[in-house]
Amino acid sequence: MDIGIIGAGNIGGNLTRAFTALGHRVRVANSRGPETLTDLAQETGATPVTAAEAARGADLVVVTVPQKRVPDLPAGLLDALPDGTVVIDTGNYYPRERDGRIDGIEDGTPETVWTARHLDPRGRLRWVKAFNGIQAEHLITAARQPGDMERRALPVAGDDAEAKATVIALLDRMGFDGVDAGPLAESWRQQPGTPVYGAEAGVDGITEALAAAPRERPAEFTAEPTA
Repeated sequence: MDIGIIGAGNIGGNLTRAFTALGHRVRVANSRGPETLTDLAQETGATPVTAAEAARGADLVVVTVPQKRVPDLPAGLLDALPDGTVVIDTGNYYPRERDGRIDGIEDGTPETVWTARHLDPRGRLRWVKAFNGIQAEHLITAARQPGDMERRALPVAGDDAEAKATVIALLDRMGFDGVDAGPLAESWRQQPGTPVYGAEAGVDGITEALAAAPRERPAEFTAEPTA
């Protein structure tokens, strides 16, 4: 596949490493410009580009930027993508340590739904929430072959069954099992502070953790009360 990655932090960098190792063509962008990605490009063979170039012509796009930076991404960033392109969002809302207050999320909108509304207001694309609850280094170090007792599973939420299947197949090649976590409206089940967030478990354990998630966001993952 031709994969565009928007965001080259810990998750974006290690997804670049994982995808290129599997033979995918990867274009990767960050907020500081392609010239700052020379080392990652030399290491992986990925092509450093601008955010708009990362999305253009991709078979699959990954958006992996801090929640508060989503509105700062270029207007029309994903407009060139054909209808139905799969877009993976890895985002998490950390109001107290990074993002500040985002009213829509505080009011109960799941993070990926909020992101999709900003970047895909016409709803043309197929959004999937994945890779948000695993430590970045584990994307490389925790990969295991099928049948390995230590093989981990990761939740995958989305409204389109085929899009989720595409991401689960990608996970399988990376060395992980995927668990269908339901529609995006229920992707709060894998937000920070839920039982599945950071869980190191197989399919059964991840399935149970998703089912145990409380609907109310834990206090430590909500914005500080205003005076």
